[in-house]
Amino acid sequence: MKLICHPLTAQAPTIRPAGSRRDWMDATPESSAYRCLPLALANQHGWEVFTPTGFTASWNGGERVEDVTVRMDDPLATGKPGAPMANFGSGILTFETGFLLRTPPGWNIWVMGPVNAPRDGIAPLNGVIETDWSPYAFTMNWRFTRPGEVRFEADEAIAQLFPVRRDLFDKVETEIRPLHADPKTFEQFETWRLSRADFATRLREGDRDAAELKWQKGYYRGLMPDGSKGPPSHKTKLRPKPFGDGETGK
Repeated sequence: MKLICHPLTAQAPTIRPAGSRRDWMDATPESSAYRCLPLALANQHGWEVFTPTGFTASWNGGERVEDVTVRMDDPLATGKPGAPMANFGSGILTFETGFLLRTPPGWNIWVMGPVNAPRDGIAPLNGVIETDWSPYAFTMNWRFTRPGEVRFEADEAIAQLFPVRRDLFDKVETEIRPLHADPKTFEQFETWRLSRADFATRLREGDRDAAELKWQKGYYRGLMPDGSKGPPSHKTKLRPKPFGDGETGK
């Protein structure tokens, strides 16, 4: 499929492949949070939209547009893609993305805040857009969770987006089934459960081999609990392509 970005201003779109790093994950002992592959892959899921200037935003608790104020480090960034503004009231901070996205028929775009990047005092609002037909630009919005002040730095991600099928939930059939009804999966699960319990016990007892290993790497390496290889499609990194020029592809 092709995801097309149409800039709506003379400035280049503030969009790029999503980064893998998070400050709070870096700060965990030995950056151990990155050992959780589901977290690390989620960080890289899609593309990020970022703000061109640092700014401080505050909310006094009121419902009016004027109750949210924004002080930008670079006042000349006003109106640029990714620049903040107060637009809707109700404690909402808004970012104009400055581009329009196009997807093939049947594909939407999921727009959310940066994945695994919690922020005190304000939370991102997610949205799903039918980008295969819509000629409308969209904004990214955050809502203050309490009166106060928040700070964003220049070149900081303010949104993350990726395509999703519109008919996804029309096609998904759901069922609750006992695990032992799938003997092969049940056997692998039991192997993993017992191995994990043994590893945790050895860590608590100061076993040297377990201490040096630090964590079990089966899922990270795409291995089944019995040591056999998992599917060849297993990934430890995602590499979304940057948006290139339509003429040169660069």
